[in-house]
Amino acid sequence: MNETIVASIPLLGGEIVAFITGCILGSFYNVVIHRLPLGQSIVRPASRCPGCGNGIAAYDNIPLVSYLILGGKCRHCKSPISLRYPLVEALSGLLALLLFRRYGLHPQLPIEFIFCSLLLIITMIDFDTMEIPDVLSLPGIVLGLGFSFFTPRLSWWQSLVGIAIGGGIFYLIAEGFSRVRHKDGLGGGDIKLLAMIGAFLGWKGVAFTVLASSVLGIIIAIPVMLRSGRGLGSYLPYGPFLAMGAVSYIFWGELFYRWYFSTLLGM
Repeated sequence: MNETIVASIPLLGGEIVAFITGCILGSFYNVVIHRLPLGQSIVRPASRCPGCGNGIAAYDNIPLVSYLILGGKCRHCKSPISLRYPLVEALSGLLALLLFRRYGLHPQLPIEFIFCSLLLIITMIDFDTMEIPDVLSLPGIVLGLGFSFFTPRLSWWQSLVGIAIGGGIFYLIAEGFSRVRHKDGLGGGDIKLLAMIGAFLGWKGVAFTVLASSVLGIIIAIPVMLRSGRGLGSYLPYGPFLAMGAVSYIFWGELFYRWYFSTLLGM
């Protein structure tokens, strides 16, 4: 057998395990996304159909597979299952796969997967409720700072600076905007989310996230608002754009800064 093929077999096996593990965790994230805003336990009761209330059997709760087998409908009442469920599972699996391909079995892998998982859950809750729960962002700040002691990517002081810039400076900007324009700019949940992003990614991650989220907002949000019929006065949650910007930094942030400093500044 070709040596290259043989060498690639363990890597492929690891990628499959990473993707499946991510999908399984994504199934649990769906429970958190649905129950946390309602103040319900994320542990009990077991998963149930929101339409008829019947419990979902284990064989009907296999990530991605069960949705396809059931045709996107509850086995009992035949009410449609939201596409959100397989989407979250697939995104979680994809993030796990991409991070595994980037880091392999390195301690940075679980650290950044936890971070990306928090961003995924926050994004979906923000879409549903227009709010970012403190119970996710505030512990996320503590986790990010704590993990900085165990990762070579970010020192503890860089994490602290990221928290200060993401939380403190943007709080002052939002407060100043509110006083001058007499309306809210960034919400409190967005500021805490930026502090969490700073805890995991440092000040450079915060700067990139704000830039990327602004660009994504222009590309995605404006057409959506115009199509909604309410024009630019309609409200869209900003948390999902911050989350997309932060994930983009993980994979392309350092490339962007190298390009920026070498090409634009000639450094």
